[in-house]
Amino acid sequence: MEELFIPTLHTFAMNNIFTGSKGLFRFRAKPNIVKATPKEVDFEQSSITAEYWHGLYCYEKSEMEGCETFPLTEEGRQAMLDWLISKI
Repeated sequence: MEELFIPTLHTFAMNNIFTGSKGLFRFRAKPNIVKATPKEVDFEQSSITAEYWHGLYCYEKSEMEGCETFPLTEEGRQAMLDWLISKI
């Protein structure tokens, strides 16, 4: 099975929302950023919330089937990827 693509932690630390898909499986990952200073992210306090759904339509037109929050760490990123893959 081909894995899903999840961007690097830096992408999320810059407060970017990411959406992806595989077939009819769709997901959205939104960072919840807490700043340590005006220019630095507090990775310990920050997180990523992932939601998924199956279907043809975009996030705004779909009903979410699941939602989970993960720490903004490399381990949390991998746990999010594993969780999403398990939902395909």
